[in-house]
Amino acid sequence: MASPVSDVRKTDSAETSPPPPRPAGSPETHGSEVREWTEAIVIAFILAIVLRTFIIQAYKIPSGSMEPTLAIGDHIMVNKIRYGLRMPDSLFGLTPFAGEIPYGHYLIHFAQVHRGDVVVFVFPLDPTKDFIKRVVGIGGDTVQVKNGAVFLNGAPMPDPHAHFEVPPGERSPYSPRDNYGPTTVPAGQYFMMGDNRDRSYDGRFWGFVKLDQVEGRAMFIYWSWGADSQSFLGIRWSRFGMAVR
Repeated sequence: MASPVSDVRKTDSAETSPPPPRPAGSPETHGSEVREWTEAIVIAFILAIVLRTFIIQAYKIPSGSMEPTLAIGDHIMVNKIRYGLRMPDSLFGLTPFAGEIPYGHYLIHFAQVHRGDVVVFVFPLDPTKDFIKRVVGIGGDTVQVKNGAVFLNGAPMPDPHAHFEVPPGERSPYSPRDNYGPTTVPAGQYFMMGDNRDRSYDGRFWGFVKLDQVEGRAMFIYWSWGADSQSFLGIRWSRFGMAVR
């Protein structure tokens, strides 16, 4: 009578033991690896979009309006969360649920925009373009340009970053480049100018920038190359890592 009991115990042991491992190249193992790689790529893509949209973004300088601070061919990093959490102007060029989503507006403010900040902003006359300039006047300031020199609230403004190419004798009394204002900056808006004062299309020609149009503050140059460089491939090694001040 002992044999039947023994047989039952053997059967239980076989049913509860783990199945043998599948070969490494089996279809199930291969499918699991593909799924893991796909998930990793999707997560990395989402994180990259979030970082680029809300945290930090790379820009290339295409013109000389900010010379010598920023040269043509400089590539810079911009801190997009410096002043707050701002919704993008669109999602891949589209604005779904525009009535519910505040595209192009700040949701939370972290810091104020100060005079002297170098900022990237949405060009007021063409929202598809981004400009980079220096903040010269904030809300309530009175800005005036006399023969190329900037006056702030009635006094000459300390202007260590300004660069001039036009001789004083060639200044025009009729051009806003050389003579502008006086004008008062509206509350919540900013007056921008390029450091290359004689080669900059800035607030003297088109007015003010609203806070919601400010996208972020320039931080540093991470790459630079141009025809003026004497190094291999035109790389400007000396500009790598330079802070934008």
